[in-house]
Amino acid sequence: MRYADGPGAECEVFVRAGVERVWALVTDIAVPARHSPELQRAGWLDGADGPAPGARFEGYNRRAGMPDWRTVSEVVELAEHRVFAWAVMDADGRYGAPVTETVGALARWRFDVAPVEGGTRVRHSVVLGPGSSGLTRAIDARPEAEEKIVDYRLGELRTGMTATLEGIKSRAEHGS
Repeated sequence: MRYADGPGAECEVFVRAGVERVWALVTDIAVPARHSPELQRAGWLDGADGPAPGARFEGYNRRAGMPDWRTVSEVVELAEHRVFAWAVMDADGRYGAPVTETVGALARWRFDVAPVEGGTRVRHSVVLGPGSSGLTRAIDARPEAEEKIVDYRLGELRTGMTATLEGIKSRAEHGS
């Protein structure tokens, strides 16, 4: 898989809780930071206090071997109790010119929530690109290894998505 193809990953979990409870957790941008190995904290910007189309939030990230970094995300799709999606931008210009428009996003993330018998299905997904990122820097440094670099990064993201989903599941089912 090549970066230009918009590689992506998705993970899914069944939660023994109602859609309303799960929805409250997936739209609370602080929840992933409690479970993700990469996202450390997040907060709403511009006076926003929750998800709405066009609302922006910042996230602070950490990965071994890299300096910490900040991203700014914008909610690009919101359908209550069904879809929460956002585009991540390099507003600080860490990987080139600052990106403040979703068309140049580093990635697009999404939660899909659906009622199923006995609970709720939650799908967490990401599509990388098209904007420049740490991944594109690694590919530029070793273009012959692009597919391996992309596969490795997608594996890291799946690990983080799985941890986030398991955290949401635990919170929804056990009220933690």
